[in-house]
Amino acid sequence: MNQELEEEFMRSRKQRYRSARHGGTGSALNKRWVKELKDWLLTAATVFVIMSLVNLFVFNISTVKGESMQPTLREGERLFINKLALVFDFPERGDIIVLHDPSTGPDQKEYLVKRVIGLPGDIVEVKDSQLHVNGKKVVESYVDTEIQDSDFAPLAVEDGSYFVMGDNRHAGASKDSRYFGSVPRDRIVGKASFIWWPLSKVDTL
Repeated sequence: MNQELEEEFMRSRKQRYRSARHGGTGSALNKRWVKELKDWLLTAATVFVIMSLVNLFVFNISTVKGESMQPTLREGERLFINKLALVFDFPERGDIIVLHDPSTGPDQKEYLVKRVIGLPGDIVEVKDSQLHVNGKKVVESYVDTEIQDSDFAPLAVEDGSYFVMGDNRHAGASKDSRYFGSVPRDRIVGKASFIWWPLSKVDTL
């Protein structure tokens, strides 16, 4: 009888040992899983914050919509927009920039892509279908036709503002400073540095 009791006691000890060991392993696995989940969530949150800050202050991706920048840019092409380029420097003539649409009305867009034509203090005019800046005719290698819209009289660009136009000089093809006036610098988002998509069109601007 004593032998039976001793065997039963040993079996009970083994069962308790197994239960304790298995319970400890499960608890350890749960703790490790929770720790890994927390690490993953922290990493994901950090990456999200960094990318948001980079997107806000450093660069952005913009998709060309419409035909106002043809033949230089085509609808659907994607541009790399360098925001830092204009934090430490000023826009220059010939730069392609992205700006908040300063116009109003039902055809207002969130962003426009245009080329800087006139700097603060410049005198811009269109005479005999040709662009003139400060009394000199501008040679525009990026256009495929003379300006087909009406000429306009000399216009002085205000301080802190820029005169912009689309490269598409066909009649009515571009809504730009001829329509909404000079653009204040704080409306400019950044400088278009290069086309990155489609791959067949990858090129600097």
